[in-house]
Amino acid sequence: MTRSEAILKAWNGAWGDGDLAAFENLLAPDYVRRSKSGSEDYASLRKTIEAMHTAFPDSSTEILDIVEDGTKVAVHWKTTGTHQGEFMDVPATGRSVNVTGASFLRFENDKLAEEWVIWDPRELLSALGIWHLGPGNA
Repeated sequence: MTRSEAILKAWNGAWGDGDLAAFENLLAPDYVRRSKSGSEDYASLRKTIEAMHTAFPDSSTEILDIVEDGTKVAVHWKTTGTHQGEFMDVPATGRSVNVTGASFLRFENDKLAEEWVIWDPRELLSALGIWHLGPGNA
């Protein structure tokens, strides 16, 4: 299995199907995920995935593109779903969401050691009807 195929399988399993063990064979023991809100390890990532699937039980994540360059990989993704439970302190709205983002991955010894996630939470909040994107809000 190629690195891209392994990433696709893990992403679809974890983010798409809510399979919390899907990343286990891909991640390095000292894996760290970084974003604007801070850093998290694999245990925290599992909680994030679980919270997302609790709030958006019909969610699906699609990998739009994967680009590899040596030990680094860029993943462009899209997640869709219906907000049916509390998420980010927002009670269920019943609204559909469509959020895009990118993850930049660094591999070490064929294991994912570090991930940088970039997405705009305002895109999600706008879809939930509690933030309006437009002039003055960007």
